[in-house]
Amino acid sequence: MRNPVPHPPSSEPGNPAALLTDSSGLDGAPGSGEPSGGAGALRRWRVLVGLFLSLGVALFIAQGLLAKALDSVSTERADRQSFVSLRALEDLVQRAGGSGDAVRAVVDSWKTQLPAGSAVRVVAFSGIRLEASTFPEDVGERAAPRRLSREEKPLYDRGQRLRAAVETNREEGSARKLEVEAEALPDGGRLLSAPVEVEGSVVGMVELATAPLAAPLKPSLPTLLLCWLLPLALCAVASFVVRRQGVLVAVSVVALVVGLGAYGSYSLGTLGAEVRGTQTLVAEQVRAMSERAQAVMAERQLATEPALRPGDWDADAYRRPLGLVSPEGQVNESVVSARMEELRSGVSRAITGLGVAALVVLLFIGLGGVHRTVATVVENRTAYLYIAPAMVGMLVLVFFPFFYGIALSFTDSTLYNAGQPFMNLWVGLRNYVEILGDFNIVKRAQDGSLVFNYLNFYYTLFFTVVWTITNVVLGVTLGLVLALILNVDKLALRPVYRVLLILPWAMPNYITALIWKGMFHQQFGVVNHIIRMFGGQGLSWYDTPFTSFLTVLATNGWLSFPFMMVVSLGALQSIPMELYEAARVDGASRWQQFTAITLPALKPALVPAVILSVVWTFNQFNVIFLVTEGEPSHSTEILITQAYKYAFQLYRHGYAAAYSTIIFGILLLYSMVQNRVSRATEAA
Repeated sequence: MRNPVPHPPSSEPGNPAALLTDSSGLDGAPGSGEPSGGAGALRRWRVLVGLFLSLGVALFIAQGLLAKALDSVSTERADRQSFVSLRALEDLVQRAGGSGDAVRAVVDSWKTQLPAGSAVRVVAFSGIRLEASTFPEDVGERAAPRRLSREEKPLYDRGQRLRAAVETNREEGSARKLEVEAEALPDGGRLLSAPVEVEGSVVGMVELATAPLAAPLKPSLPTLLLCWLLPLALCAVASFVVRRQGVLVAVSVVALVVGLGAYGSYSLGTLGAEVRGTQTLVAEQVRAMSERAQAVMAERQLATEPALRPGDWDADAYRRPLGLVSPEGQVNESVVSARMEELRSGVSRAITGLGVAALVVLLFIGLGGVHRTVATVVENRTAYLYIAPAMVGMLVLVFFPFFYGIALSFTDSTLYNAGQPFMNLWVGLRNYVEILGDFNIVKRAQDGSLVFNYLNFYYTLFFTVVWTITNVVLGVTLGLVLALILNVDKLALRPVYRVLLILPWAMPNYITALIWKGMFHQQFGVVNHIIRMFGGQGLSWYDTPFTSFLTVLATNGWLSFPFMMVVSLGALQSIPMELYEAARVDGASRWQQFTAITLPALKPALVPAVILSVVWTFNQFNVIFLVTEGEPSHSTEILITQAYKYAFQLYRHGYAAAYSTIIFGILLLYSMVQNRVSRATEAA
């Protein structure tokens, strides 16, 4: 029978086979690297469409980021100007004693400085009184001074939060809790609240309601279109001159870089002008408030000591001076320049990230990746339809949290700054440098003894490796020995033994961990009771690192051997008995049979089980956390419990995410090396 002569695929532009099999250039004769005009034109359109979409989407995202940044700068400008007014009034109220007629006189003088739509009030904690107010609702019977009504309890609660924040920060010597609260008002304005301190004690609160914020500057739409369409037009012109696809792709990449670079330059210039304008306006506000405060102090005969420090009024929510304005109310150029450099670095990172993503999209579309992907999906659409729910579930429940955690590891995210924009918390590799760059593992005390830093990453890693190796060796050895015993032919009550020995694995491990913790209790634990029965003295198991380690080793050994026993027993029962009979005929001893037949047959089952056991033990959170709790002095912490404590006890979420990412990297590297060396998971 003659083989049919295969016909070449049609070269029509709409034929998928031609597009997938033709790998030549843009135009020309087949086989010369320059295909016919139809295929070349189609490939030109792919490159142009790829540039159109990739550059357009990247510029659209850049436009959104710029708009958000401009809005942030506008909000910061309004907040800083309001902060200056609030802190200046706070300074005067403190000099007036925090309550009484002097405070009302200060507010009465100060209200002439308030912009239209703004209002202030002063609350005194002594007597829970509203001392002074220019709010529209505080008139007539509700005019100050008066006692706060029941429905005004949120005012008092806010003041108590501020007092607690000031006292906490002062006791800890840190800036952990916000000392100025800001919230949005329904009309679009802002309500700022700050504590009033007299002789070191918080005696009240001053509040400032601002008018609605002015609309922020909007990015230029013509600039966006120019950076988008001009590179596209140049690439389109080049597509009729360039004959090879590789050269055209290179031209499109250059056009992409030029378009994004031009928009990045525009973004940096616009943001820089807004930031510098903000510093100028805030400096003018500081000077104006300083002059007015001096006038009020002279008018109301307030204390002039200590001297006013207007530059300190430009502060953050912790009442720490920003340093952008000098004490005399002048712009601090050195600090502003540092902020501009930080802004330039941020814009460069954003544009670079968008450029890399856009380049991937451009190459994927321009080189035919979309066409091949669509063809594959259409051909296998039924299979993709069946796995779509699982893919969506994995995306939402696994991949998104995973990549979000990695992104979080590059930030300084904590419980107290969770509401700030993500990019404001970006610290790059600082968390990783802090974790991996600390080699302060051990030092000598004054008496010459060695003192270990149990919180150091490398000590914790060493302990985790020791913990993992000892537990896996114990679990594998005990499980294999028990499996060999249960595999003995005609063993009496073998089903009963199997059920009993699998019970530790069947029980919830946190219950088992708590039981073992009680068993090692110094006074009431059964282990110490047994020791005392034989004339010994009970131990305080959790007072030294070694004995504390023994408690978790025993607990996890009890939990881990059933799994290895079941795996080993299943593998043992799959070995043909004829192999042992032939070995005995050849005169092999039991040890020779074990090493030559049993162990090689167990390897395909045991090696993957050991890999799983290493990963599970490396991350065995429950046993460490419930039995020893890291005691004594964090000496029995493993990496995963240390990461947990950083996240949920110290609230350093970004640092804990970096810690967890490092743990994932260690386990991934181990699994890859183990699989490559053993090849136990590969098909024969």
